[in-house]
Amino acid sequence: MVLPKEGKILVTGGAGFVGSHLCEKLIELGYSVVCMDNYFTGRKSNVERLLTHSRFTLLEHDVCNSYDLEVDGIFNLACPASPKHYQMDPIFTMKTSFFGALHALELAKDRNIPVLQASTSEIYGDPIVHPQIESYWGNVNPIGVRSCYDEGKRCAETLFFDYHRTFNVPIKIARIFNTYGPRMLPDDGRVVSNFIIQSLSQKPITIYGSGNQTRSFCYVDDLVEGLISLMQSPKDCLGPINLGNPKEFLISELASLILEKTGSSSNLIFEELPPDDPKQRKPDILKAQTLLNWNPKVSITQGLDKTIQFFRHVYFHEN
Repeated sequence: MVLPKEGKILVTGGAGFVGSHLCEKLIELGYSVVCMDNYFTGRKSNVERLLTHSRFTLLEHDVCNSYDLEVDGIFNLACPASPKHYQMDPIFTMKTSFFGALHALELAKDRNIPVLQASTSEIYGDPIVHPQIESYWGNVNPIGVRSCYDEGKRCAETLFFDYHRTFNVPIKIARIFNTYGPRMLPDDGRVVSNFIIQSLSQKPITIYGSGNQTRSFCYVDDLVEGLISLMQSPKDCLGPINLGNPKEFLISELASLILEKTGSSSNLIFEELPPDDPKQRKPDILKAQTLLNWNPKVSITQGLDKTIQFFRHVYFHEN
């Protein structure tokens, strides 16, 4: 079973950064959308433009608690995703990962509908295989400060496949790499938002470690296209499938690019690398290219321009 071309779709975590963009795209494609969020990191303002739409419903609910809805598909995105937020309450993060997956799967089983798990590149931990391919099992510290998120997402993937094997639930798993764009929270601790806010504030840009660690940055519109393509793919295309931009950047390169684009005079300061922070990130996206015909289209230059414009307008009240 694949996602039907029309119907009602549940997006858990739908008022979050990625979730709100997904809700908009689904509405644009003709779906009705139920957006579920407890506002731990999501914001009602993210979906404000949809509130008066006849095919949009906003539901305040914590996925740690069960729910029963008449829907035709589920995107399970609910979980704090930035290190600052998921470490704020690590037990809650682990509960959200497990119970969020469990309750989404129970509903999918009962309704016989497809369900997608928004997993993460953190599945791979601090990788010793580069670039990261889906068959790589990862190098994860199970008892570190990041483990609540890393292991929570790994546990959710296990649960998804066990529900598929046991109950034939139609599942999809996307492993999402670093994503950026409008509606990121300014204080979420992610590198793109950190650097932009610090640059626009004319404050020093904080680089953790030497700046030689790498990341790959995918613009949010590209990610949303990938998530929908995965849900609309044939039923035997379960995943996990990496979704991310394979172009790799040094953190120091990203800082220089943002300084140039903002015209900031901020200087760089270097601080100690946080525990278990991965040294490199680059997705192998051959599966997504082959099975979904998906490739990221937005360049880092285009994406940063749109993201900087958002932060200027929303947080600095500039046009």
